[in-house]
Amino acid sequence: MPREIDEFRRRFFSTVAMTLAAGRLGVFDIAHAQSGTTTQAAVPERHTSFASMKQINAGALNVGYAEAGPANGPAVLLLHGWPYDIHTYVDVAPLLAARGYRVIVPYFRGYGSTRFLSLSTTRNGQPSVIALDVIALMDALSIDKAIVAGCDWGARTAAIIAALWPERCKALVSVSGYLIGSREANKKPLPPQAELQWWYQFYFATERGRAGYEANRQEFARLIWRIASPKWNFDDATFDRSAASFDNPDHVSIVIHNYRWRLGLAEGEPAYDALENRLAAGPVITVPTITLEGDANGAPHAAPAAYAAKFSGRYAHRKLTGGIGHNLPQEAPEAFAVAVVDVDAF
Repeated sequence: MPREIDEFRRRFFSTVAMTLAAGRLGVFDIAHAQSGTTTQAAVPERHTSFASMKQINAGALNVGYAEAGPANGPAVLLLHGWPYDIHTYVDVAPLLAARGYRVIVPYFRGYGSTRFLSLSTTRNGQPSVIALDVIALMDALSIDKAIVAGCDWGARTAAIIAALWPERCKALVSVSGYLIGSREANKKPLPPQAELQWWYQFYFATERGRAGYEANRQEFARLIWRIASPKWNFDDATFDRSAASFDNPDHVSIVIHNYRWRLGLAEGEPAYDALENRLAAGPVITVPTITLEGDANGAPHAAPAAYAAKFSGRYAHRKLTGGIGHNLPQEAPEAFAVAVVDVDAF
């Protein structure tokens, strides 16, 4: 590891150590991080909220977002997935803010306090559209370029931004690697065991599934959390903080459209066809990238070797041990924050 990066990490962890002394953070194993394998220790106490919540008009939306750190600091966008929300980063944001970053954590369309500005706007969950929402937010916040990091839908969105708008993305951190896909590829059947992992996608393809999710969205989300992170012992309060964001009036429409569109069962908007066609070609990502994977991820995910060639810039993959599941930034916030700091120094 280059001396300047090692020194940067040492300074970062001195900040973490001081915060730990105040009883707020756990410990991340630096020695393992240098070898590509990391271990996240148990932590007795975590943050439960963000210090600053804001709203801003951006594109078709009035976006709700958390902000931390100095307004003139280098920007980091942290993007959540489904069925999660901004609390995925409730412990990552203060770590990065303490290092001088301006941290932005937005609710996607259909989540939390984000609302459509017009009743007539199509409730579209296409991947390219969600990425455009983030670009519009960057424009509204006068952010020219940012490190973009995410997991689940957020990892896909971050990768799309890195692939289609590399001039806006300084670097990328992605949980579970390269998640850009195509509807054509999704037409191909998988082996039965792999298909079983996507059961909810097939459920959402039916009207029964839509009605079931509408009626039981919190119970549904809790089930996904348990399947995707089988060793994460989250409590009711942790779940409830995120589940409240699913009460958004457009949540069900966005989720159902996203999964149906991916299977070719719902149409998108023609205005985005050109972007989706570019994504369907599987564009190579040129910006510096770190991908992360937990050793207990119960959600569908590819092996790192399957996507390593999709990153042509400086690239590293890290596997986290210790029972870390799909919602990696919330389960292992120190390791995720270190990845952001490290990729910034690539």
